[in-house]
Amino acid sequence: MGSKLLQRLIALAAVALLAGVLALAATSAGRDHDSDLPTRSGDYTARAGSRGPGAFGKRTACGGVLRADTEGVAHPVLPCGARIYISYGGMDVLTQVVDRGPYVPGREFDLTDALARRLGLRGVQNIRWSYARAT
Repeated sequence: MGSKLLQRLIALAAVALLAGVLALAATSAGRDHDSDLPTRSGDYTARAGSRGPGAFGKRTACGGVLRADTEGVAHPVLPCGARIYISYGGMDVLTQVVDRGPYVPGREFDLTDALARRLGLRGVQNIRWSYARAT
């Protein structure tokens, strides 16, 4: 293995580890006793699109199988199972990371077909997202 490839792998592992630590810190930082839903932590803008129904039946990197009713997102760094809020078209939805991706330039998230339909998201759009902190 070449030294440049090794350096790149170490850098990617470090970024993934940092994202995991940040996600854990965000989800366990505090509790809101006024609601059963997790509170929001931070607020970010990202480009997102849908994987569409072509992904149905495929095994995810997080160990699940995508079905027509699976609601979730794919993200290249956030850990599997990380809970996040996605906001689009006046709706806020609590969901989780169910896969790795996207592998399409120009977007940070892939939404499952069911989640995109629920939000009314078509094509690639700007969304708002935030970490969900446990209550």
